[in-house]
Amino acid sequence: MDMLTWAALSADEQTAALKRSPLIGDNDLEQSVRAIIDAVASRGDAALKEFNQKFDGAKLANISSANISSTNSDSLRLSVHEIAAASARVSPELKTAVAQAMANIDVFHRAQQFRPIDIETQAGVRCELRSEPIEKVGLYIPGGSAPLISTVLMLALPANIAGCEQRVLVSPPPINDAIVYAANACGITEIYQVGGAQAIAALAFGTDTIPRVDKIFGPGNRYVTEAKRLVSQDSRCTVAIDMPAGPSEVLVIADSDANPQFIAADLLSQAEHGPDSQVMLVTDSEPLAQAVNQALESQLAALPRQAIAATALKGSRTILVKDMLEAALVSNRYGPEHLIIQTRFPREVLNHIRAAGSVFLGAYTPESVGDYASGTNHVLPTYGYSRAVSSLSLADFSRRFTVQELSAKGLMGLGQAVMTLASHELLDAHNNAVAVRLASLKG
Repeated sequence: MDMLTWAALSADEQTAALKRSPLIGDNDLEQSVRAIIDAVASRGDAALKEFNQKFDGAKLANISSANISSTNSDSLRLSVHEIAAASARVSPELKTAVAQAMANIDVFHRAQQFRPIDIETQAGVRCELRSEPIEKVGLYIPGGSAPLISTVLMLALPANIAGCEQRVLVSPPPINDAIVYAANACGITEIYQVGGAQAIAALAFGTDTIPRVDKIFGPGNRYVTEAKRLVSQDSRCTVAIDMPAGPSEVLVIADSDANPQFIAADLLSQAEHGPDSQVMLVTDSEPLAQAVNQALESQLAALPRQAIAATALKGSRTILVKDMLEAALVSNRYGPEHLIIQTRFPREVLNHIRAAGSVFLGAYTPESVGDYASGTNHVLPTYGYSRAVSSLSLADFSRRFTVQELSAKGLMGLGQAVMTLASHELLDAHNNAVAVRLASLKG
């Protein structure tokens, strides 16, 4: 990777050093996705089946592979029989791994369960904060070259723990057996074989087969990402999305004590996601940086996804800093999706971290453990959004609301302050809503 010395860069050059590849794309993409959304909104299931054939080459009545074998005519929804059959084909080894990952994710997310607040802010003025699960959630699981079993766990388990009544999973056909098994293990019984922007539109608007949901979760390609953005802003529906999304990324902070082979492995684990992924190394040791570059070269040669990772590395770089404090400042400015701190005293560096989707401390904590089975959630803000957006948690599957209750004494003690503020804002009806009550109490 190219090597830059932070202190030697001008302000503009520092900004350029932390620049990511362009998001989403162009107006043509927006127009294409908008056309797909409009088709699904107007023609429902018929449009979904046409898009399945066009984009995934799948006529639902004829889907037959090592994965799902559709016995459900041309239904978009997998039957109970199909779910059971797919689950039976999953190996015992994979089932054991899924069970261990589920256990850790379950423990960590149950610990996040909401604790209500109920207090008196002053005599006779009672205020509460309550939480209720979102009733209907849609979980998008990408298809593509690898089945994202872990993403099923990261979305389905929190939705179940939060108590969401209807949990709908969509994924492009043919859905991999392991995805079906993981979904079923997490309590998902509504599984639909549709992907891409059309699946997002179906979740947002609903069709005869697929129910409309209140919030959509899950990663996807740029068409899916654009579709999520568009439906969240569409006046014809009311649907929320989990968070802004972009290409995968990792930033590694390392000192001279770090293992260059470990660092190279971590950088490549993100680079192999896609050609637009970005990996960064921030270190105060030039010898370490050079050793990492050598390790990257040798490890890259052995990767099946070598071409993808090599393209990602072209858009990545190493930044040399004077010390770990400056390394933390650079990282905070970048706001990485994943931050690995492989230093002699990683928790000292952690004390200076303010913006990251998820942090991995020490030599024996590869980013992979968070992707799969440590217990934390791997749905994270990318593209610098970690400066303002949090990683996915149990709270994202609920909505909070406040309650207030005043006694007569409470209103008498608070009313004048409210009336004064309302008068200064020239909102006379607000003033009067308090005044008529106070007058009745005096009467």
